[in-house]
Amino acid sequence: MADDFDLVVIGAGPGGYVAAIRAAQLGMTTAIVEREALGGVCLNWGCIPTKALLRSGEIYEQLGHLAEFGLTVQGRSFDFTGIIERSRNVAAQLSAGVGFLMKKHKIEVISGTARLEKGASAPLVVVEVEHGAPRPLHAKSVILATGARARVAPEVGLAPDGERVWTYREAMVPKAVPKALVVVGSGAIGIEFASFYRALGAEVTVLEALPRILPTEDEEVSAIAMKAFEKRGMHFRVGAKVVGLSRTKAGIKLNIEAGGKGESMVAEITIVALGIDGNVEGLGLEALGVKTDRGHIVIDRLGATNVAGLYAIGDVAGPPWLAHKASHEGVACVEAIAGFGGPELWAPVAGCTYSTPQIASVGLTEAQAKRNGLAVKVGRFPFRANGKAIAAGEVTGLVKTIFDANTGALVGAHMIGAEVTEMIQGFALAMTMEATEAEVFATIFPHPTMSEAMHESALDAFGRVLHL
Repeated sequence: MADDFDLVVIGAGPGGYVAAIRAAQLGMTTAIVEREALGGVCLNWGCIPTKALLRSGEIYEQLGHLAEFGLTVQGRSFDFTGIIERSRNVAAQLSAGVGFLMKKHKIEVISGTARLEKGASAPLVVVEVEHGAPRPLHAKSVILATGARARVAPEVGLAPDGERVWTYREAMVPKAVPKALVVVGSGAIGIEFASFYRALGAEVTVLEALPRILPTEDEEVSAIAMKAFEKRGMHFRVGAKVVGLSRTKAGIKLNIEAGGKGESMVAEITIVALGIDGNVEGLGLEALGVKTDRGHIVIDRLGATNVAGLYAIGDVAGPPWLAHKASHEGVACVEAIAGFGGPELWAPVAGCTYSTPQIASVGLTEAQAKRNGLAVKVGRFPFRANGKAIAAGEVTGLVKTIFDANTGALVGAHMIGAEVTEMIQGFALAMTMEATEAEVFATIFPHPTMSEAMHESALDAFGRVLHL
């Protein structure tokens, strides 16, 4: 006999567990199925522990610049085992916190691997429980929040082997810092690991098949980022595609194509950061006729699939592959199931890269706005002209804003510099509230703060910049 629930959520990452909490708040009997650890990849192997690693690297690197602040330190060094251990402890603490939230909201947590079968009115969830009989679950609604995994390319040797070729998982728990490593892919994941290992002294080369690094960011920001990273000693090869990999006594040999020519390079370790693939396998989607597109589940604006009673959110439902987007989708999807209608899921979603310097953006790039036929007004304000940035010794970077010249609507914002990941939400809020330049102008930004550069950038777009 099957257990009955109003909602069963498959996957306890930032989309799934938040959806379960909101469902419980709305009075739904809720179960969540997770095959590994509560919090999913983000909390255990992604967003959170990587930020702990990056913070250690950032502090260590800053210690090398103390003389600029009139300070000295003797014997700068690091305990790599301690750095890794702290990262894992942070993840474990937060995963336990998710477990507490499940208990608080009386959400039943089921450990196992779930698959779907046809039910009378909604899909039947069958959970394969280790060392036990399969457990069937009946639910009025089912949300798939199974997330994604690292994309690999085994045909050219870019697949983890536990020794010399890593994905993000292996890159987070090594026993030692490699002397030289190659990162294949310059998206947020690749750049963050490149930034971390460079901070600890590794020789880092980043390969990118496209013509520039951080290809989803505004082109101007990408160029500034590359120059800042090179100043830190990182190396880049753009327009370079890996076509083969072999192992040597020294490590690994990468065969690449660049500019129509073949060449090779040797490194101790390679980190594969080619993006992600949705976890759609083994769920029984084919038997139910669930529509997918390029490895992701097709949904409508509120998370519904083409199968009645079945929904999908987060990475498994397509880009942008971001934890905060998954959480937002989870809440909106559950509220729609409860009959609230809910907001559209396609609100502006900010993206952040936690390198040194940080990068953050929301909305359209300048090129995208122009391709969309918009007449634009573009503002820029560099941190070298911001008082707080100068006092903090953080003058690298700028704030770039893009407005629709005809309506004054803010359509995009792009930032590079210290703590911009903490500031981008100001622009995201403005866009969500459909602000124009008038509202940004009228906002009083506190002084001295780096956020004043946001105000000045908007002023610059309309020829009113004050401090430049």
